[in-house]
Amino acid sequence: MKFATRGIFMAVLAIGFIWFVWTWGFCRFYVGPDQMAIITAKSGTVLPQGQILAKAGEKGVQEIVLGEGRHFLNPYLYEYEIRNVVLIPAGKIGIVTSKVGDDLPDGEFLANPGQKGIWRQVLGPGKYRMNPVGYRIDVVDATSIPIGYDGVVTSLSGKQTPEGAFAHAGEKGVWEDVLQPGLYYVNPREFSVNILEIGMNQVSLLGGLGSAVLTKSQMTSQNAPMQELEKNMLAEQRERRADYFSGIKTATKTKQTKPGTVSQSKLLAKQKESNVDTSSSIGFLLSQFVSFPSRDGFEISLDMTVEFELLPSNIAWIYKNYGDLPAAVEKIIMPTILSVSRLKGSAYGARDFIIGEGREKFQKDLTENLAAALSDKKIIVYSALIRHVSVPMQILDPIQQASIAQEQDLTNKEKQNTAKKQAELNTQISLIEQRSQQVVQETEKLKAEINADQQKQVAETKAGTVKLVAQIEKETAGIRAQQTLCMGKARADAWQLVEGENAKGFQMKVGAFGDAQAYGLWQLANNLPDDLNIQIIHAGEGTFWTDLKGAQLGDLVPASLDQNAKTKKK
Repeated sequence: MKFATRGIFMAVLAIGFIWFVWTWGFCRFYVGPDQMAIITAKSGTVLPQGQILAKAGEKGVQEIVLGEGRHFLNPYLYEYEIRNVVLIPAGKIGIVTSKVGDDLPDGEFLANPGQKGIWRQVLGPGKYRMNPVGYRIDVVDATSIPIGYDGVVTSLSGKQTPEGAFAHAGEKGVWEDVLQPGLYYVNPREFSVNILEIGMNQVSLLGGLGSAVLTKSQMTSQNAPMQELEKNMLAEQRERRADYFSGIKTATKTKQTKPGTVSQSKLLAKQKESNVDTSSSIGFLLSQFVSFPSRDGFEISLDMTVEFELLPSNIAWIYKNYGDLPAAVEKIIMPTILSVSRLKGSAYGARDFIIGEGREKFQKDLTENLAAALSDKKIIVYSALIRHVSVPMQILDPIQQASIAQEQDLTNKEKQNTAKKQAELNTQISLIEQRSQQVVQETEKLKAEINADQQKQVAETKAGTVKLVAQIEKETAGIRAQQTLCMGKARADAWQLVEGENAKGFQMKVGAFGDAQAYGLWQLANNLPDDLNIQIIHAGEGTFWTDLKGAQLGDLVPASLDQNAKTKKK
């Protein structure tokens, strides 16, 4: 029993080891980051006809792909292929073309998920794991509307919009709503977006060499990807406009025989000669120019600049009716400028275009009539500036000579007036200098008087101060003398009173004793100390000096009497 159990355990262990080696050594595979695995089943149900992706249990390329990570598949039943995922960067979109799904209805060319064909829905920036066998993803630029432009949207699918109306959802045609500057994920297979300049633009007519349409400069975006998208969008716009003008040239090449159709280089040269603003980008050049007969029959050519504005609210209407800006300029703006200029210019004589007042009146007239004529076309005209007028020399030269003579006469008169004014000015300058010297002298005199007066006042003030100080010192000395006298008299009187009273006291004491000698003895006795030691020395004749020789003087005088004597002496 023990050996049977051990055998079972060893068999299980062997099977587990074999399974581990098979699974991790032969069935395991790894899908890295930004990759996917396309699985092909070698067995299963055969796919129906027309189906290219298999579902679970069917033989063939599986619809579901495997993402990054570790996976295990039996190599005898499945095959795998590692591919990169579809990466859509910022500013791009993915257009999906499905090879699987239901067929589209008749008349439709855009599909929804689950149908064959180009999907309406686009893929935004990101990573996508879609089986490349069944789906193709084309990465293209997103729609970027630069600053200074609006995007006009034209729907390419749906039922046809009634003529003259804007398209709505599910209809084919131009939408009324435009796209403001920004980035849009629009399917270019479903919608066509054309950018048109909004705001101020110019049409410059360059005399006999044609005209140039100038659009305002664009603001530079701070975002590098956005700059690239806007650059691509503007390049696409230029290509469309180049195609448009190529068609015009082909159609009109054999029709124009008179001067007016010129090369782009000549137009640019004329533009520089006419001082046309080149800071803006040239939108396009035209061969049309303004030329008309004057009232007196002379041929007049004008160089002018017309400033006009396209409002964002009118951009869609203008595009629907006239097309892009070149078409609008060629079909509406230029014909209007030409017709109004010829109509109004024919009412003026050639002289009026040379003289300033007549030219200014014509310019004002032209601006007002252009604004009125183009307002119905939703184009706002602000000014029509006449830069140069070409007049035949046969009338220009006499008028110029007369004008020069008139101006010369006016110049001479002005010179005379200037000389007269100069003489008056010199006289006034002399008077001013004379008056200036007089003012300087009067100022010096006034300064001297003021200084003398100040010195006098200072001296008087100083003398008064010295006198006042002396008077005060005198009064102070008198007060001090009086004070000293009073103090001396007070001391003398005090001493006299004290000493007089002391003397009266002594007189009274002497009177009490009867005579002065008795009072003196009393004083002597009163001052003797109580411990006075009296020694009586008896000596015979000739012995006093002998005994006195060995005695001390201090021994003979009592200590208290000697101290009193010293005190009184002090």
